[in-house]
Amino acid sequence: MEDGNSDWPTFAEKAKKLIDEDKVVVVFGCWTSASRKAVLPVFEEKNHMLYYPLQYEGQECSRNIFYTGAAPNQQIEPSIDWLLKNKGKDFYLVGSDYVFPRTANTIIKAQLAAKGGKTVGEDYLPLGNTEVAAIIAKIRSALPNGGVIYNTLNGDSNVAFFKQMQGAGLTVDKYPVMSVSIAEEEVKAIGVDFLKGQYAAWNYFQTVESPENKKYVDAFKAKYGAERVTNDPMEAAYISVNIWKQAVEKAGSAGTPTDLEKVREAAYGQAFAAPEGPVKMNNNHHISKTVRIGEVREDGLFKIVYETAKPVDPLPWNQYVAETKGYTCDWTKKGVSAPDTPGKFKG
Repeated sequence: MEDGNSDWPTFAEKAKKLIDEDKVVVVFGCWTSASRKAVLPVFEEKNHMLYYPLQYEGQECSRNIFYTGAAPNQQIEPSIDWLLKNKGKDFYLVGSDYVFPRTANTIIKAQLAAKGGKTVGEDYLPLGNTEVAAIIAKIRSALPNGGVIYNTLNGDSNVAFFKQMQGAGLTVDKYPVMSVSIAEEEVKAIGVDFLKGQYAAWNYFQTVESPENKKYVDAFKAKYGAERVTNDPMEAAYISVNIWKQAVEKAGSAGTPTDLEKVREAAYGQAFAAPEGPVKMNNNHHISKTVRIGEVREDGLFKIVYETAKPVDPLPWNQYVAETKGYTCDWTKKGVSAPDTPGKFKG
């Protein structure tokens, strides 16, 4: 186990150590897209494997990463559709200043333009920055009668943002916020008084009703404490380990570094009865996932207000953004196919 210390070069250094010195057969980890981007060249150069457990911005499809969080069409895009139908057409975009929020907002702006919505403002804060007063003033000015706020802030910025939103009188009835980086643990940290009634889009919530989830939550609380909560990235990490385990078993391999190619190919099509529901690894190294939207309850958990009838297949290359429209990915056919090379996949 290694700690990247929220420093992207450190993530790359630790990845090299795990591979070269510790001789691990697979790595599970990273959190932000910035950390994943930092380690990606390491895994590709050394032809090793990372399982990445967080929802992300897409626009990537590496043969050396399995992505078990949501692609944009399994989180961001469905939440925009839901907001347009239920909450309004005027959107203000607020995010932390790094790759995930900026790419996510590029997708959101393209989707809104295609579906009759409107982006009335867009602002970013450095990671960890809590100086949100100016942004809240801009939101009030751009949306004097209310509107939707789409939140891709990460970390401590969320604490200041929601507290000052409430202090400025921007209440959920007029200013609903959809977040994609706030789950059960973050609700506890920020305070339910500041988040009750606000929304989050994920594939998993602790409140999912299924035998698999009851077993998962009960086992987690028995080990870590009854007061602890589960969340989507945690569950995606749990999926990662189980998908990898099944691939090793199918490959008939102990999972040594030299067996990586056999284990990678054995992962395709692996299905797992996850706490969120059935998932399946696709040939593009992403998994099919159920999409859900939750509303923060009085107890800090989420009331599920929307979910898809079945798992949604992942599209890592975004189909609203002109530069990647028509791109597909299939690592059984050697990678990525662009519109100008239909049917021809290049590694």
